[in-house]
Order: sequence, then C-alpha cells, then structure tokens
Amino acid sequence: MMNPYLDTPLARRLMAMADEALPRVVDEVITICQIPAPTFDEKRRGEYVQARMKEIGLDDVHRDEVGNVVGRIRGRGEGPSVLLAAHLDTVFPAETDVIVRRDGDILRAPGVGDNSASVAVMLHTARLLIETKAELAGDLIFAATVGEEGLGNLYGIRAVMETHRHEVDYVLPLDGSLGGLVRESVGSRRFRLVVTADGGHSWGAFGVPSAIHSLGRMIAQISEIRVPASPKTTYNVGTISGGTSVNTIAASAEAVIDLRSLDRDELLKLEEKLRRIVSSVSAHTGVVSELELLGDRPTGWIGEDHPLCRLVREVHAQFGIQTRCYPSSTDGNIPLSMGIPAVTVGVTLGGNGHRLDEYIHTSPLAKGLGQVLLLLLGAQQLPRRAR
Repeated sequence: MMNPYLDTPLARRLMAMADEALPRVVDEVITICQIPAPTFDEKRRGEYVQARMKEIGLDDVHRDEVGNVVGRIRGRGEGPSVLLAAHLDTVFPAETDVIVRRDGDILRAPGVGDNSASVAVMLHTARLLIETKAELAGDLIFAATVGEEGLGNLYGIRAVMETHRHEVDYVLPLDGSLGGLVRESVGSRRFRLVVTADGGHSWGAFGVPSAIHSLGRMIAQISEIRVPASPKTTYNVGTISGGTSVNTIAASAEAVIDLRSLDRDELLKLEEKLRRIVSSVSAHTGVVSELELLGDRPTGWIGEDHPLCRLVREVHAQFGIQTRCYPSSTDGNIPLSMGIPAVTVGVTLGGNGHRLDEYIHTSPLAKGLGQVLLLLLGAQQLPRRAR
C-alpha cells in the first residue's frame, strides 16, 4: 500500500518545483564545491551554508561547538522528527584546485559529488518546503556536518546525535549515488603504528635493529592475515614513512592501518591479530612499537523490511529508480549504532569519487531533490521511535 503522503497535491506540487529548481541547484553545487573544505577545516563552507539556511528561512540556525551547521523546520509535534544530514568536508587539501568545469550535462571538480551535490540538495529541500508552507506532523532538522571523511572519525554527526538523540526518530544522511540505499554500516578501527629503534650508520652500526626493517616484517605478516568473507572483513596498510637517509639505519618508521568489518566482534578479532603481530615482531627484533588509535567507526544496521527501507523503495519506484542496497561507512553509522533507524541515500549519478577528476551528471539532481522531498513527506506517516 502506497504511503498516503506520496500522492497528495503538496507532493505533486513539490515534484514540479523540484524539476524547475534544477538550474538553481546546479548553481548551488558549483558555489559550494568551489569553497575548499578539507576535513578539520570546513569553517568557510560552513559559514556559507549557515548564511544560506538563514536566507531560506530555517528556524534556530546555528553552528555548534564542533562546526556543524544546524537548522530546523518546525512541525505540529504530532509525528516523528527526522534529521536530514549532509557532510561538508572533502578528502582534498585546501590548496587543491576546486574550480568546477562544465561539460554539457557534466560538472567536473574534486568534491563536486562527494559531497557538494548533497549539501546543495539539502538546502533546496528546505527552501521548497518553506516556500510551499508545507504542514508537517513532526520537526525536520537539517545538519551540515563536519568530519565525515578520513580521520574525521564522524565527529560531526557524533556531536549532532549527542544533542538530538532524544528527539530524533529517523536519520537520512545524503551521500553516495542516486538509487543507493545504505542500511548497514561498515565499522572500522584505524591505527598509527610507530616503530622506534636506536638506529645508526648503515656500515658502522650494521646489525643493530632497524625500525624500517621491523615495520616491513610486521606489514608482511599483516598481509597474510586470513579474514572471513562473510561478514566481510578487510585490512589495509594505507601509508608508510620513516628513515633519515639511504645510509642510515632507521631510528623510526610508521604506518597507518585501516581495519574494517560489518561485524564488531570480527573487527575486534582482527585488531587482536594485529596487536599480536606487532608484539611478536617487536620482541624478536628488539624495537619499541606503539599502536595509536586514530579512528573508531561503529557498526549497525536495520532490516531490509524496516519501514524506512520500504519507504525508500516506494519513493524510488515513483521515479523509476532501481534501488541498490549496499553497506558503507557514512554519517549513518552513528545513529545506527545508537539504535536509531537511518538510511543513507544519494542525490545524483557520477564517478571518480575521491579523485581529482571527479564528476557528476546534473540532470539527475532533479530526481535526487524530488526523492528527498518525498522521503521527508513519507516519513511523516512512519511510527515514532520507542524511547
């Protein structure tokens, strides 16, 4: 049975307005993308979004203590409260050229899809709901979050959820590609492995422990760890550094290591294997090693038959979108770990995410905007979360 909120005069009007809004949404994507926002340095982009939220007419617009930008559309207080989130940060350093280049239906620039398009759609979702004076059963909270990428460790959404956890019934992060449905979060544990030794001259001190040689042994053994295919569990040594010169026995070396799994217990088992390798090699070679925890992203999930997942599939069907369900690591990890239903959806199509040649198609943004509007309308009919 179709959710009654999906077939109303208001819904039909909003769909027409979403189509008409496409040029403005595209301009917004370009403006947002061209404001650099590396993780931990999202202030300028946050200031822009805050000004836009106030201009649009959201209530209680503010930047919180960690830099998230939050606003609200107040409902009647009779239905569920929904948090719509889109992260501000990108994986690119501040000096990266983020000028957007238009190529017909395509926009090309680092960060244009991840996550400038989502932030733009979130802003225009709020604009259209306010312009139509949409009457809502529950409050809508809009959050442009910081620290979603890399070593940000989701600290932005953590702060938002800590503030609003007792009032939020559902969370809809915007991220990924149009048609995506993320209901299962990939957990991760990230470490900096630092190895130190006395070091010395490569000829005169030959035979003393080398931090690099020991780190190499650790990495070789890490690469042989066997992990389950289900639940999917992975590991990766992402970066290594150390040493002084070609003729110096290294006194220090380090690596950054990423452990992931869909299951928290498997993730902790993998961590224990890592720790045993580090301890064993350190004892055998005579070096000192330290594992520093850099990030801890929790796991969580809701069932595919959850009302929120069914709503997403209904809305996708309205637009002729094929739903693709897959696990991922997004702002949705945090509410899911708290037992708060969350589904992450995308707003357009594109490719080459996290690369300098990232691109998106602009025409699907109209569907992406319409999708988000219908999801928020449809969520008005969902049951409130038991507290």
